[in-house]
Amino acid sequence: MTGKLIRHWAPVAAGTVALGIALTGCTGFGGSSSGGSGSGGATISFLVNNSDTSVAAAKELAKEFTAANPDIKVDVQTRPQGSDGDNTIKTKLATGDMADVFEYNSGSLFQQINPGQNLVAVTGQSYMSDVSDSFKPVVTAGKDVYGVPFGSGVAGAVLYNKKVYSKLGLSVPKTWADFVSNSQKIKASGTVPIIQSYKDTWTSQLFVLGDFANVAKAEPNFAADYTANKAKYATDPAAIKGFEHQEEAAKDALFNKDFASTTYNQALDMLANGDGAQYPILTSAIAGIQANDPDQINDIGMFPLPGDDASKNALTIWFPSGVYIPKSSKHVAEAEKFQAFLASKAGCDAQTKGSAPSGPYLVKDCTLPSNTPPAVQDMLPYFNDTAKNSPALEFLSPVKGPNLEQITVEVGTQQVSAQKGASLYDEDVKKQAQQLNLPGWS
Repeated sequence: MTGKLIRHWAPVAAGTVALGIALTGCTGFGGSSSGGSGSGGATISFLVNNSDTSVAAAKELAKEFTAANPDIKVDVQTRPQGSDGDNTIKTKLATGDMADVFEYNSGSLFQQINPGQNLVAVTGQSYMSDVSDSFKPVVTAGKDVYGVPFGSGVAGAVLYNKKVYSKLGLSVPKTWADFVSNSQKIKASGTVPIIQSYKDTWTSQLFVLGDFANVAKAEPNFAADYTANKAKYATDPAAIKGFEHQEEAAKDALFNKDFASTTYNQALDMLANGDGAQYPILTSAIAGIQANDPDQINDIGMFPLPGDDASKNALTIWFPSGVYIPKSSKHVAEAEKFQAFLASKAGCDAQTKGSAPSGPYLVKDCTLPSNTPPAVQDMLPYFNDTAKNSPALEFLSPVKGPNLEQITVEVGTQQVSAQKGASLYDEDVKKQAQQLNLPGWS
């Protein structure tokens, strides 16, 4: 889950997902029973985004699935990430050229591919009982469920270098004031306090998107009011704080000097090597650190982006992508067997073998390996306690503008103020809300 993932969060209709979510682990689905048996010697195509972690997990899934189902081979194919990937998915569905099974976002972007028209519903399949109830709403359209989870849950949080913290005698901050205080002490020591990587613009959004758990704790009705056009980032005192925090950190020169040209992968190396102490990012980054800097993975911890109230410190969480079957598939029965394998302990184990999980799986009986990195272990108390997490706004409201990453780059580089950035984003979301014919946006 890398690249432009942050564009990809997204919602079902507001209110369909409870603000607090406990991601429980599940019973393994050992077999591959589903609706219908496949014909012998079939090959099904499986389209995934081209991130290293997704491809590695997909290839291991294909290998293990075929070992369990020798009459069905799986051809792994790739697509771009980000907006190019969105367009690829929509074009393939429109032309009937989609793979037999494909990975794509859950939530609002899933809603935008016309599931009822384009996808095979799997609501009644027996294997869906092994999928976490927390996940089903974000792959549901109308009354039907269409997907199974691919990968693990992640969070928008701060990854930090525990060696730097230990050396300076710092404690994990529970408030924004404590976070800034820690950052000033880190800066005084000669280490970069807060890593930013605006060469990959999607990474600039975490101050805003990762802060939503704090917004939800302060204003439990914000998502519904936002969807109804009754709340705005620019005028809501809780919602604007993500923009304000980004502006404050930039004005205080707490970023790496080359943040405008630093890439995501360079940022991960900085964090792993202790050249930078803190990186607000998706926890899917843990897999990247484990792949590129395995000797440093145990030096990395995680904490939620802090807000104003230490007693309400909570983690903003994201659901994994779904794997779907297009109606154009000529191998629906085999594709359903593949979905069943994904929704099983064997499927989780195959993904773990291909790419280390960056959070908990949303399939029953799936467990994390004993050598799970500390940063993932730091996430679990928040995932397991409904009072300590909130889904990202994009899972609670279909209102999501396409240009947030450009706007947060402008705020982070001090081209515009936090107030202006929030106002720009309020304008940005209008077109999508109107396209979705949401009440109150005409």
